[in-house]
Parts: sequence; structure tokens; C-alpha cells
Amino acid sequence: MLAAGFLVLFIGGGARLAIGLTLRPMVEELGWERSQLGIAVAVFQIVSAAGMYVAGALADRMSLRLVLGGGLAASGVAIGLMSLVTAPWHAVALYGCFFAIGNGAASITPVGVMVTRAFPGRTGLANAVVSSGMSLGQLVMIAVLAAVLVTIGWRSVFIWVGAAYLLLLPLILAAIHGQTYAKTRAGMPPRSGLSVAVAARTRQFWLLLFVYAICGFGDFFVSTHVVAFAQDKGIDAYFAGNLLALMGLTGFLGVIAAGYWSDRSGPVWPAAMSFVARVGAFALVMVDQSPVSVAVFALVFGLTFLVTAPLAVVFVRDSFGTRNLGALTGLITMVHHVCGGIGAYIGASIFDATRGYDIAFVIMLVVSAIAVVLTLALRRPREAI
Repeated sequence: MLAAGFLVLFIGGGARLAIGLTLRPMVEELGWERSQLGIAVAVFQIVSAAGMYVAGALADRMSLRLVLGGGLAASGVAIGLMSLVTAPWHAVALYGCFFAIGNGAASITPVGVMVTRAFPGRTGLANAVVSSGMSLGQLVMIAVLAAVLVTIGWRSVFIWVGAAYLLLLPLILAAIHGQTYAKTRAGMPPRSGLSVAVAARTRQFWLLLFVYAICGFGDFFVSTHVVAFAQDKGIDAYFAGNLLALMGLTGFLGVIAAGYWSDRSGPVWPAAMSFVARVGAFALVMVDQSPVSVAVFALVFGLTFLVTAPLAVVFVRDSFGTRNLGALTGLITMVHHVCGGIGAYIGASIFDATRGYDIAFVIMLVVSAIAVVLTLALRRPREAI
């Protein structure tokens, strides 16, 4: 189960960042503005966010084989067809809509539900292990795709990603049992907890939504624009692409440390420290944009990039119980990704208006500081479940 979840997130971790790797060569070849591709990214975030919520709700009731298998198939076909785009609306339809639906289904939300119920005593670390697939996928796949990009062009990047999804599909269908995970497993206590409607009336719920909204806002601004930003500052395309890949390595270290830490002291402190690190990273790049500082910024931000992913199910389980774990985790992840789309689009719009990202960095620093305060507020006693 851990291997299956890891592989799903490994492919997805590289695939969803391919658009950031190809952003500059795409807009230059096709004569687009960055904001036009930014719209596709924003739509992707919104649609995939809704897909994650639906996938989470289905994971409470249906076979994970059906949810994850359908997501992999849709993702592979849609991302492969991105190699044929010639107009901005093609990218919006294929990447923003169809790939987003598949990506939402084959995502951290149903995988997290599956793993949390299988490992109730080591939830943080088990989810960190599967979530590290996203970091290592970013490291390995983006490094490979960066070589593909400079060798045979950006269209081939999408073909290779689509092939990876479709090759993974039969392996996942064989690895995941067809049972409905909503059924209580033998030896496990019955699931209890709050409904979505009752949870939405608690202070904890809204704090989590705001924290994850800010997290997504910064995550996808950086992942979408860091390669183009590095190239703008004189870093060549191959090294810039590998910088995004190396963010996956530091992300792997961050996500494993956060999962281990959360099993011992809860999820609040690892989440808060990730936002403190972001404040420092954005402050650095605001005052110095030399190639060395850009590289340090990317690697430090990468350390925080996926920290909140394995913590989401821990926050939800500890705050609201497990009865609606998938739906509540999916809802919080949906908000994270919707705000991620907003962050990616705002970054593109600021660049098109000012030919730089300085204003965006100021915004990201301020909201990251706010997130530190909101995360620490989650330490207060919550309502009994």
C-alpha cells in the first residue's frame, strides 16, 4: 500500500510541475504572454482542487482502485495531448480541465486517507513516506525532463509524462486491493468524528482553511515561476530546470522530518517552522537576486514545499476525527489548490505588468508571516469530538 501510494505521488509530483519547466519556451515559441499560460495553471488549480474534494469524499465510500486508477488514466491522456497545443485555450482545456480532473483523483487526498487508516499509530510518518514520492518525483522527473527539454523540446516533455502515467496504471491496479476502504478494517475501532457541516462551525476548521490557503498561494507561485525567474537572472535553462528538481530533494528532507516530528509533538510546530523558513527565503530574494541567492532561495523554499501535505490528514484526524477524513481533508486541500492557482496567476500578472517579481515577493513574505501566527493559534484547545 505504501509503495502504491508512493508511486502515484511520484509521477504526480513531477507531472504537475512540468508546466513550470516549460513555461518560458512555450510562451516564446507560441508568442503568448506568461499570464495566458498562467490562466491555464490557475484553472488547473481550481479544477484539481475540486477534484481532490470529490476524490476524498469518494475515498470514504468507494474502492481506492477505482478512484486512483481512473485518475491515472485521465491524467496520462490529457497531459500527453498537451504536446499538441497551439492556442491558449488548448492549454486551459487540456491542462487546466482534463489533466486537473485526473490529477485531483490520483492525488494526496485519497492516498492520504488510504494510508492513515492503514497506519493509525504512525500516521504522520506513514503519510510522510508516501508524500515524499512528490518530492522525489520532482527531483527525478524534473531532472530527466529538463534534459528532454533542452535536447528535443518542450512538446516531448508532455509526451514522456503522459507515457509515465499510462505505464504506471496497470501496476497500481494490481497493487491496490479492490475493497471499499469506508468499511471498518478488522481489529480497528469504529470511526468517529464530526461531519463536514459540524466541523465548519468550529474555529479550528477556519484556521486550517486560512493556513492552507496561504500555503497554496506561495507553493504554486514559486513552483510555476521559479525556473523562469532563475532564467531571467542569468541562469541557463538546464541549470534552472535542475534547480526545480533539487527543490524536490530538499522537499524530501523536509517532508520526512515533518512527518516524524508530527508523530511526537503534533503537526503545529513543523507547519509553523516551515512558514518561518519561507519568510526568510522571501526576505533573501527581495534584497539579493544574484544567481547564488536565487539558488539558495529555491532550495530553502523547497525544504518547506510539501511539509503541509502529510500534516493535513493529521490536523483533520486530531481536530475532527476520522469519520469524514477524506471529505474534510479534500476540502482543505481544495482551498490550498484554489489559492495556489490564484498565486500562480498573480505572479504571472505582476511579471507582465512590471517585468519582474519583486512585488510578488513582498506579498508572499507578508502572507507567510501571517501564516506563522495562524498556525501557532492552532495550539489552543479545540472542541471535543
